[in-house]
Amino acid sequence: MNDSLTSPILEASNIRHSYRDGKLVTDVLKDVSLSVASGERIGIIGASGSGKSTLLHMLGGLDTPSAGQVRLDNQLLNSLGHAARGRLRNQSLGFIYQFHHLLPEFTAVENVAMPLLIRGESYKSANQAATALLERVGLGHRLLHRPGELSGGERQRAAVARALVTKPLALLADEPTGNLDEATAESVFQLMLELNQELKTALVIVTHDLKLARRLPRVFELSQGCLQVWEGSPAP
Repeated sequence: MNDSLTSPILEASNIRHSYRDGKLVTDVLKDVSLSVASGERIGIIGASGSGKSTLLHMLGGLDTPSAGQVRLDNQLLNSLGHAARGRLRNQSLGFIYQFHHLLPEFTAVENVAMPLLIRGESYKSANQAATALLERVGLGHRLLHRPGELSGGERQRAAVARALVTKPLALLADEPTGNLDEATAESVFQLMLELNQELKTALVIVTHDLKLARRLPRVFELSQGCLQVWEGSPAP
């Protein structure tokens, strides 16, 4: 691990999570622990249905674990109410999914500015920040285009910009290149790595792409509810 990395900004301790269907109880996560430092890059792999997305939702405060704790910026997510947790997510986290989830009725710049407007920033300030980041990701000529007028790669680049416009402590990405062709996936992945370096935002990527995972310094495999260092992970 890079010696410059500081104490964890995101930390899960002994996370357990189960789903109940009548009398049937399915354990998805079993005592999972993970710490993420500022600027760190982490990959999580695992078979379909292994609980990777569930774990990411726990780390992001979108779901509450059945047991265990998650801390973000030294705040215990489990103890926060819905509104306070939402504010902390807006301040400290960015999310990217396999599908961009851009709002179809808004332009690219409006979509990217949205998290800042929700935070309470002025339209002018939010628009300036969104414009600058869209230019950085190569979409300066697409500011006023709506998602339906953008290519798949352009939509995902806009989603990356939206996730990072608040300069979050951590970016959580769930199969961010899974819906893209190989060349476009490489372009988007490289963009995420570059912005990770520039903004010092921690990066946690859930992926089924082992070739992509091997390019990350730390990779874990989620299997049968347990998280362990992946055997194919790069040497430290």
